[in-house]
Amino acid sequence: MKLIIAIIENDFTSKVIKSLTSNKYRTTKLSSTGGFLKSGNTTLLIGVEDHKVDDVIRLIEEECKDKKVMNGKDEITVGGANLFILDMDSFKRI
Repeated sequence: MKLIIAIIENDFTSKVIKSLTSNKYRTTKLSSTGGFLKSGNTTLLIGVEDHKVDDVIRLIEEECKDKKVMNGKDEITVGGANLFILDMDSFKRI
């Protein structure tokens, strides 16, 4: 079993969650802030079986695209998602 921690820009959150839930993946949503521009993010906690990790990554990739924004006079690319994939020793639903 794996725990996927996905940090996603707020602009993409609803599409990602809708895609995950329609494919029968449960997720826990946490509001978070950080990153280069200190913009709003959402952190998703997704527990999946090892063989389903690639499918979850694919679903997130389909919904999160980079975009260009202005930072002062500079145009920078932001967006997408940062994923951390961790091994879990155990999982219990109570």
